[in-house]
Amino acid sequence: MGSVAAAMKAKGFAVTGSDENVYPPMSTFLESCGVEIFSGYKAEHIPAGADVIVIGNAISRGNAEAEETLNRKLLYVSLPEVLKEGFLRGRRNFVVTGTHGKTTTSAMLAWLMEAAGLAPSYMIGGLPKNLGRGAKFTDSSHVVLEGDEYDTAFFDKRSKFLHYLPELVTINNIEFDHADIYDSLDQIKLTFSRLLRIVPSKGLAVVNGDDANCLEVSKDAPCPVRTIGMGEGCDLRIEGVAYRAGESEFRLEGETYVLPMVGEFNVRNAAMAVTAALFAGLTPEQVREGLRTFEGVARRQELRGEEAGVKVIDDFAHHPTAIAQAITGMRQLYPGARLWVIFEPRSNTTRRNVFQGELAEALGRADLAIVPKILDPGKVAEADRLDPEKLIADVKGKGAQAWYLESVEDIVEHVAREAKAGDVVAVLSNGGFGGLHNLLLERLAKRG
Repeated sequence: MGSVAAAMKAKGFAVTGSDENVYPPMSTFLESCGVEIFSGYKAEHIPAGADVIVIGNAISRGNAEAEETLNRKLLYVSLPEVLKEGFLRGRRNFVVTGTHGKTTTSAMLAWLMEAAGLAPSYMIGGLPKNLGRGAKFTDSSHVVLEGDEYDTAFFDKRSKFLHYLPELVTINNIEFDHADIYDSLDQIKLTFSRLLRIVPSKGLAVVNGDDANCLEVSKDAPCPVRTIGMGEGCDLRIEGVAYRAGESEFRLEGETYVLPMVGEFNVRNAAMAVTAALFAGLTPEQVREGLRTFEGVARRQELRGEEAGVKVIDDFAHHPTAIAQAITGMRQLYPGARLWVIFEPRSNTTRRNVFQGELAEALGRADLAIVPKILDPGKVAEADRLDPEKLIADVKGKGAQAWYLESVEDIVEHVAREAKAGDVVAVLSNGGFGGLHNLLLERLAKRG
């Protein structure tokens, strides 16, 4: 919302806005762009002469400004609608989707285009280190979008990515997620199949040929489809995968590429980005050079610091499959290290018990695991709520050491006391986790 607000201001619109909590860096960025922002929601924040109200998908009925908009019968639209009409129509839109890996894949693709001189527009749900920001709007004909299957707004329950006018779509994988808006995996597969129905005949869908759900949703797609993966039945096979210190090598269509990241899931993400970049017109050599200089995305296996010989890693993983993949990747990145995993059940899905068993399986791959109390438990009915204490008992049953520690302070004290030199502590959360990373590093530094 903030990046689009700044882009609309640059186009000459007068822009104001509100958020529940206004804080840097977005608040200072918007102020520097001349966008007036209000903290909290009040009816009087909407100017008397407002022409259009853009309502984000975090806003529900009952919000003071939403109610004012409806009562005054103002023209209101969703953020994806603004993107569609203001930035995407008539352009080459590359939409990266899937349950996992879409932030890294879209960041890779945007960087490949940027490094090749295409100066793309992009909107990515993370902070690509090469690019320095998650969104930018240029005059380029190329646009890279992280395509989210989450709903658009309280008045439009279609997936956001259905607004993005895709020329190319990548589907990395499809699993059940977003239990707050989807009742089943079939509903999620349906929205992905609808996405493929709007890819043009001169466009392309690149799908994971090793994922049965991807194959199912793409089998009757009216657009060109190419499958990519490691299996023999894939149109494009990922071959010659080799891991070295801090990098991975793979071969695709006879060309060898080197990625400065490790892990099979990163190789798969890279293969998707490579294929999309080639479709955009880049040469294999341009792709090779761009991929070699890719610096990754903040909060994806990011080393936050090391104190007393203990490395503290930040990772965004919050789905059982992503947690398992993150653990596998860190095993490859830090072979032989004792691995701690501290997981915060924060997302709308992981606060529910829909993944009670799967989370235990994933966390059981760690050597030591910690889970805190659930954030805002009252927002989930007790019968549907994750039981963190049972989760820890089940993780112990998988052979890992595990603890349920309610607070950030308890976690910091426990890990600082028990961690040994050479350990790796991975903090997995899709939020700030109370500043756990820095607090732990400060406490370890005092230990010496």
